[in-house]
Amino acid sequence: MNDVASHASDNQLLSSLPSEVRKRLEPHLERIDAELNKRIYGPYEEIAHVYFPINSMASIVASTESGEMAEVGVVGREGAVGVDIAMGANNSPHRSMFQIAGAAYRMSGSEFEKEFKRNGDFHDRILNFVQKLYAQVSQTTLCNRLHHVEERLPRWLLMCHDRIDGDVLPLTQEFIAIMLGASRVSITLAAKDLQKIGYIKYVRGKITVLDREGLEDGACECYNIVKREYDRTYV
Repeated sequence: MNDVASHASDNQLLSSLPSEVRKRLEPHLERIDAELNKRIYGPYEEIAHVYFPINSMASIVASTESGEMAEVGVVGREGAVGVDIAMGANNSPHRSMFQIAGAAYRMSGSEFEKEFKRNGDFHDRILNFVQKLYAQVSQTTLCNRLHHVEERLPRWLLMCHDRIDGDVLPLTQEFIAIMLGASRVSITLAAKDLQKIGYIKYVRGKITVLDREGLEDGACECYNIVKREYDRTYV
């Protein structure tokens, strides 16, 4: 990868590191273009690489033996996917894939673990991110239990919007339904309502955010609770 230290706006976790740490990581970071649905890891598969999204977004998905799925977390430029390795686990009961294609950095699990075990700035930034991800996952669990899809959809669109450049989200309603653990019909109706009042424009496979403030008004409180955690400066 060319000069990680100069890409301050790429991945926020990496750019928050002191320059000497970024320079040490540089030989081990490969910049890739992650395609839609690119598999990161499956349930109990070895986590071979840790990914640091740039202008892309990954989902962490829980599933049942019968194949039902629901998203429990999303990761974009604010963090990394595969950080289970930092917790001493080389696999996860969940699966992860890129739900919005785009650029990302990739680092081998072994090099990630080696740097983490230095117990320096990288170690501290990763644990800080894990705390934020934990807050997101726990709030998502509560949200899915208590809030209607009419509030959950704006929350989820805002989370996607926060993590990529521009206002166009390449997302199908079918995929959104799977991620939110909702029926496609309920997602279609909720999306139509948001389009009717001018918050979004939906053309097959693409959702354009037209009125972010409107989406914020329509989202449940869970969005702001989680956003406050992610807005905290890395320490």
